[in-house]
Amino acid sequence: MRKFLWSLLLLAVAWEAEAAKRPNIVFIFSDDHALQAIGAYGSVVNQTPNIDRLATSGAVFENSFCANSICGPSRACILTGKHSHVNGFLRNGNRFDGGQVTFPKLLQAAGYETAMIGKWHLETEPTGFDYWEILPGQGSYYNPDFIQMDGSRKRYSGYCTDLIGDMALHWMQEQRDPDKPFVLMCQNKAPHRNWAPAERHLDLFKGKTIPEPASLFDDYAGRSGLLKENEMSLRNHFYWGHDAKFHGDNLYPEYFASGIPNGEYSRMTPEQKAAWDAHYRPENQAFLAAMDAGELSEEEILRWKYQRYMKDYLGCIQAVDENVGRILDYLEESGLAENTVVIYSSDQGFYLGEHGWYDKRWMFEESLRMPFLIRWPGVIEGGVRSEALIQNIDYAPTFLEMAGVPIPEAIQGRSLVPVLANAECAAPMGWRDAIYYAYYENAAVHNVPVHDGIRMDRYKLMFFPRTHEWQLFDLETDPQEMRSMHEDPAYSAVLRGMQQRYRDVRRYYGVNSAVIPATRGEEGWWADRQRAVNERVREGDVDLLFIGDSITHGWEGAGKEVWDRFYGERKAVNQGFGGDRTEHVIWRLTHGHLAGIKPKAAVIMIGTNNTGHLMQAPEEVAAGVGRILEILEERTPQTKVLLLGVFPRGEGRWDQGRINNQGINDLIAHHADGERVRYMDLGTVFMEPDGSLSREIMPDLLHLSPAGYERWATAMEPVLKEMGL
Repeated sequence: MRKFLWSLLLLAVAWEAEAAKRPNIVFIFSDDHALQAIGAYGSVVNQTPNIDRLATSGAVFENSFCANSICGPSRACILTGKHSHVNGFLRNGNRFDGGQVTFPKLLQAAGYETAMIGKWHLETEPTGFDYWEILPGQGSYYNPDFIQMDGSRKRYSGYCTDLIGDMALHWMQEQRDPDKPFVLMCQNKAPHRNWAPAERHLDLFKGKTIPEPASLFDDYAGRSGLLKENEMSLRNHFYWGHDAKFHGDNLYPEYFASGIPNGEYSRMTPEQKAAWDAHYRPENQAFLAAMDAGELSEEEILRWKYQRYMKDYLGCIQAVDENVGRILDYLEESGLAENTVVIYSSDQGFYLGEHGWYDKRWMFEESLRMPFLIRWPGVIEGGVRSEALIQNIDYAPTFLEMAGVPIPEAIQGRSLVPVLANAECAAPMGWRDAIYYAYYENAAVHNVPVHDGIRMDRYKLMFFPRTHEWQLFDLETDPQEMRSMHEDPAYSAVLRGMQQRYRDVRRYYGVNSAVIPATRGEEGWWADRQRAVNERVREGDVDLLFIGDSITHGWEGAGKEVWDRFYGERKAVNQGFGGDRTEHVIWRLTHGHLAGIKPKAAVIMIGTNNTGHLMQAPEEVAAGVGRILEILEERTPQTKVLLLGVFPRGEGRWDQGRINNQGINDLIAHHADGERVRYMDLGTVFMEPDGSLSREIMPDLLHLSPAGYERWATAMEPVLKEMGL
């Protein structure tokens, strides 16, 4: 027994000795901080002396990228080390699954003390932290509320960035266990919109003119027409109260958007309001006087907006930089700096007028790139600039390896430790040659379409599913990305190579668009139909669902008479949407199409557009069909399913689309269990004896005629009766 206890004591002493060597990690994180506004990245618009201290004593990464350029998803990628389609947080408004493995949990289990202070923005409460105090949602700049660990909210007087700095310092100085290594995630709201500088910084740029980017007046020529549909331009989407800081009614709605007031002003004390008005009122009055006199051209109005935007944005950054300095000063004065890794980053980049925009989301360089500056005493020499391609999914495995904690195989990122330990932080042999990016927030604020792509050292490839467009950029000859080269014959070999690399990278990360929920809400008719179907479902009294694409949708067209005769009295609802693929059905079923109903049966036929639009591999489409079946089982387990094989298409048996559909059918047939799920392949019902399709049955060799719907209904009728209909 004594020997056993002595062994335990020796292990404990060894563990404590090892713990003393493991570095602390201070991860300072901002929101929407563009590289163009950091001195170490060559800013010509402001100075950031404290952030630059990390560059002087550590490394700056020139090719640091986000995986999904929007607030919540970027944070989820960092916590999990996984792309959005794997960690489940694809777009703002999702709820982060706090039960999944994250690096704070693993470090906590390995003896680290963990703290999270500031902006969280993941809807659920933080997990894996010994201490946390977070902003609700986006939080506020002035006199903000913070959610406490008991779920209550506490309002603080002061400026948010300063308060987060105070909390971080207080936790390190007074609250943490000094005998444990620690991880502190200090996450600022700033410089997120709407940009509200601290009182002390309101006049910081008074009388100065901020340099304009070369593409401020971009007309979006030479690239996809989708760029013109954006709703994040300074020209057309700059709000009177929220962004421009005017009080009262919008006097110039042709130049300023209406509808969002300045919420920060309403939170201010009388003293704060007085300082605010003393700064903004004279500038606003001068601008309005010039407008009233008709003295300003449209270009001059845009330039005024740009100056207002940038001075506010940069004013917010100034407080961030000052508080970075406070944290660095404490680490140095306390002696902690020698064994503490300090990182400064932001959830993504931001447009500072480039392409006429503010905000992020697009895969263009300004929002794809994110700052990454790191100081690691004894490992990184000062003044290093690395060209290695890194991404925010790499942070989790990096922190784990720094702490000597095994990296789970499920993590998709790569530890940066081999890069950091290399001379000049150069990419080691075998390092990645491309990063993958995906944005999923379709038909949401700012109207940026779903797209994904890869970025290599010189070239970038984007794909826009909405229009099935490729965009190819040569970053060496066109660093501002003003012209896509995808149709230039001189780049044909590059395009083919990039497309192949895109497919390979997607396969490597397990990207299958057929299972990732996607909306087509940007299409008016689709959104209207979605609302109409949801309203019908909310009424209840549904026994039969038809779920599918345009072929199912056609029950309301060529198939209407047959529908009325077969299903008019059977409490049936048609959930067919023309043009939908499996991913759109997944979205619809999780956004109201089931809404508490308990139908007796559901007829599912989906997948032909996955073939026709994308010629997607059968196994990928089959996985999408499988996910649809899972959703039905999860939400309405009593519903029996008649799963139909994807209908035949094309002229004859060797049509590539038909062959692809048959491949899908071979796989989805295995979902039949003889009880809850029945499978039917109705292909022969529509085909002639020689395998051809008659235009009397399928006029366009895809969609059904009235006679085709008659055949469909007749073939299904015995099975539906067996299902209780």
